[in-house]
Amino acid sequence: MLLSLVAATCLHALEPSVAPTVWRLDRAGEVGGVATEIAGKPRALTPEEGGPGLWFDGVGDGLWVPLNPLAGQASFTIEVLIRPDAGGPEEQRYFHVEDAAGRRGLLELRMLEAEAWCLDTFLKSGETKLTLIDRAKTHPAGRWTWVSLRYDGQTMSAWVDGVKELEGEIAFGPMGPGRISLGTRQDRRSWFRGAIREVRISAEALPPERLQRGEPVASGR
Repeated sequence: MLLSLVAATCLHALEPSVAPTVWRLDRAGEVGGVATEIAGKPRALTPEEGGPGLWFDGVGDGLWVPLNPLAGQASFTIEVLIRPDAGGPEEQRYFHVEDAAGRRGLLELRMLEAEAWCLDTFLKSGETKLTLIDRAKTHPAGRWTWVSLRYDGQTMSAWVDGVKELEGEIAFGPMGPGRISLGTRQDRRSWFRGAIREVRISAEALPPERLQRGEPVASGR
């Protein structure tokens, strides 16, 4: 009985305190049960194209979701399953959250030569801001990849498929109500060319072993 109680207690400690917000993108007009604002024509991928997921053309496709699951959270993790495709602009934003006070967080990429890209993450609160990018840490275009931004109340870190790339300290106070754009910055520039399959937002800094990782299926475009 004692061993069972200890095992149950340990299992509970490993479980997330709050279930994450999970958005699986399969149609442009609705994300997580919420109606979206749409620019261009983001479209659902077919299985033959490596779907499910929504594909953005890198020119004018984007979505705006009128809510902010990060509101009030002192720590958090943002995870996005993306497939950057070759041929897009150098600077691409695929996740942008911002509140009414201008606090914002972005997951971005820089498309480099030889059909490779590097992760770029950003937090800003007032005059305080931090960018994490290393152009030497490259990843191939045309494959599904999990990218993550983690903030524990003091340190921001950037991850690709569960592997930490960079970290730095920043004071980033809890956000207020706001909205999220997918496939573009909220001011309609730096468009993303490729696909987004899933967005996960956790109200805690997930331990590394709980971060999403790995390519679920072989795919390309």
